[in-house]
Amino acid sequence: MRTTQFPATLRRQWGLDLSPAQLYAILRLRQDVFVVEQSCVYADVDGRDLDQGTRHFWLEAEGSHDPLAYLRLLEEPDGTFRIGRVATARMARGRGYSRRLMQAALVDVGTTPCVLDAQTYVADFYASFGFVAEGAEFMDDGIPHLRMRRSP
Repeated sequence: MRTTQFPATLRRQWGLDLSPAQLYAILRLRQDVFVVEQSCVYADVDGRDLDQGTRHFWLEAEGSHDPLAYLRLLEEPDGTFRIGRVATARMARGRGYSRRLMQAALVDVGTTPCVLDAQTYVADFYASFGFVAEGAEFMDDGIPHLRMRRSP
């Protein structure tokens, strides 16, 4: 059963335009979800957050600047887009926030091909946006993933 969605403000920011406080809050959410909750030690800070063309999307609760949910949209050298780092704070799950972020990012993507590496247990979520699995399941930092693609 889905929990009621609370008011949240959608933010979209180019990587180079992030304030230090915004970048810190984003990195803290990603660390909380991927490193702490999933017990996965990996290099989250990969040098792409501030690339020209990198877009950050997040939702903030009214009156707060801390992200409830987040995703990163990268422009790849081959012209495709890549969605990644999709994360929702534990206390904000089940409210449709990731869906709202995906919808916003896909507006920017438009008809350009887009790829992502989905944790296998959420592949159906990405399939609901037209992403199709490519290839076999693979392990990434000890977590099963599927490469998925959305083509126009």
